[in-house]
Amino acid sequence: MSAESRLASLTSWNSDWSGLRVAVLGLSMTGFSVADTLTELGATVLVLTESAEEEYARLLPVIGAELELGSLSTVPQALVDFDPEVVIASPGFSPAHPVIRWAQERGTAIWGDVELAWRVRDKVTRPDGTPAEWVLITGTNGKTTTTQLTASLLVEGGLRAAPCGNIGVPVLDAVRDPAGFDVLVVELSSHQLWYIGQSRAEGELFPYASVCLNLADDHLVWHGSAEAYREAKSFVYRNTRVACVYNKADEATRLMVEDADVVEGARAIGFDLGIPGPSDIGVVEGLIVDRAFLDDRARSALELTTLHDLEVAGLSAPHIVQNILAASALARSLGVEPEAIHSALQKFTLDAHRIQVVARHAGVTWVDDSKATNPHAAASSLRAYPGAVWVVGGDLKGVDIADLVADVGGTARAAVVIGVEREAVVAAFRRHAPVVPVFEVEAGETGQVMNRVVEIAAGIAGDKGTVLLAPAAASFDQFSGYADRGRRFAEAVREWIDRGSADDAGGSHSAH
Repeated sequence: MSAESRLASLTSWNSDWSGLRVAVLGLSMTGFSVADTLTELGATVLVLTESAEEEYARLLPVIGAELELGSLSTVPQALVDFDPEVVIASPGFSPAHPVIRWAQERGTAIWGDVELAWRVRDKVTRPDGTPAEWVLITGTNGKTTTTQLTASLLVEGGLRAAPCGNIGVPVLDAVRDPAGFDVLVVELSSHQLWYIGQSRAEGELFPYASVCLNLADDHLVWHGSAEAYREAKSFVYRNTRVACVYNKADEATRLMVEDADVVEGARAIGFDLGIPGPSDIGVVEGLIVDRAFLDDRARSALELTTLHDLEVAGLSAPHIVQNILAASALARSLGVEPEAIHSALQKFTLDAHRIQVVARHAGVTWVDDSKATNPHAAASSLRAYPGAVWVVGGDLKGVDIADLVADVGGTARAAVVIGVEREAVVAAFRRHAPVVPVFEVEAGETGQVMNRVVEIAAGIAGDKGTVLLAPAAASFDQFSGYADRGRRFAEAVREWIDRGSADDAGGSHSAH
């Protein structure tokens, strides 16, 4: 049997995977879940990585996989000698990576962990013998919140649902969970979607429902262009069987649905903050309503919750309401009743570092939205807090921040710029929002950056207003991640309050 024919036959946990030569690239949580699954299935596994956590490196030989540790800037001879029948890459490996190009050039199948999970999704089945349904969620921003919301709504509606994927739990771990689920709510990054896009027919996903929440330039270095990034995101809708949910306020998502090759009968379901049409979910006079999943949708609607109730629950920021609309559409497509949606939303809380109020003191509100790692997310935060002192900057990931500053930068009371790419941010303010005072914080010791930020911001805010950390950039230039950045911001705020300092923050900063 040819390698191609054999791979085509591997569409079940119960297929014959024995002896299949699989090269696994990367040994993070995802890479280990791939290796662990494949060795359990009887495949021959070689894991290649430039670095590995001690625990994973220790466990690999225990589960029966081989580890090749070393540079991957060129194709290792060990990989060539192994002659893999399939390469499964962790999402960090871009299309331009030398090993990915090598696999493409020699015609070797390239999968991601999500495709492998889809192929073996029948390991644990529902009482009727069928595997869990899959709901796919992507977007430039709001993916994690919407994934958590959707899972919460489904659980409240009586379904066994699990959030997984890019949210932190590998899809393979959810598929292999002996408890079993009715629905897997799968958050997908553009990186994971690119790998899904490489799937051959037998490996293609057929999700129950899917959504792309929004689209704005991001990860352009990884993908190579904005068009390639958009194309990767569009794969979320491919083969959707029941509901393609899209953002009516974001034309790119509508076009994705129109262009998608879906299963006949799949419906397009729109959402936005306006009055919904007969196949939409939206807002009418302070009510969140469904006009998509009811018999008389041409003339009536079902109330799901109210904006007042969302405000009480701390969920009233416009971009969070959009996430709620999308999650509600997905849940309704699976039969969750309006009462369950209302009940679940009363209990739901946002993750840390997502428009999280970390302190209110002396008239100033301090907000941590460190998870706003790109311009689109930061714009949503600024619209929720107009007139804020804006803490911005970091690793821009190849994205031009000028459009963001031109669009909403002028609404800020002042900007405090951090990160190693400060020059581009400062230049954007000079050109597009010259009346906004801009203060730079030098890229010194990581532990001191946020102390200086808070000192400056407190001096600007005085005794009223909001200080908003919404960096519009990744954090790895100065911090270990967005959570570390947000945590250090909150700690610096608390230290400032504890000191009870009312001193002016002037002196050592530079203004432009």
